[in-house]
Parts: sequence; structure tokens; C-alpha cells
Amino acid sequence: MSNDSGITGHARSVVVTTVACLAGIAAALASAMYVGTTAAAAGSTTALVVLAAFVIVQFPVLKGLGVAVEEFGVKDNLYVAFMTFTLWFISYTILLVGGVSL
Repeated sequence: MSNDSGITGHARSVVVTTVACLAGIAAALASAMYVGTTAAAAGSTTALVVLAAFVIVQFPVLKGLGVAVEEFGVKDNLYVAFMTFTLWFISYTILLVGGVSL
């Protein structure tokens, strides 16, 4: 199973998962830099806006890496959003609890 770019199904899955996970960690770092890691920052919804931006930016990046994002269904889009959110949540929580200053 391959698409026009020659990426097999397995390689496509690895690329999508890797980009989503790295985007989640990058979103956490950006949230920590932009919103902060104070107790007030923990309740800010601005960090969610940063997360949403990282989810949206992934699709052109994936397309640039040869993944046919136009073939994504609802399940694929939800997977990207969920994986990004999960890594963002874990990473940002660690930064908040640790009180890391970036």
C-alpha cells in the first residue's frame, strides 16, 4: 500500500505519529514561553490556542514530508489532534509542576 509519493502505509504512520508527538512537545515549550509556568498560567486558555496552532500547522508540514493529508479521514485528523494534545498535556504539566522558567 503506497500513495503517489511512494510512502508505504507503515512509513506514513511513523511520520504522522512522530510529527504529532514532536509538535505536542514543541507546543508545550511554546506555551511555557508565551503563557508561562506560574499558577495563573496554568488556568489560562491561551495555552490551548497555542496547542490549536500547532495542530493546524502540522498538516502543511506533513504534506511537505510526502504524506497525502488530503486523504485523511475524520479518524486520521482526530488521531493527529489527540496525539498532539496528549504530548502537550504531559509536557506542559511537567513544566508547570516543575516551575521551569523559559
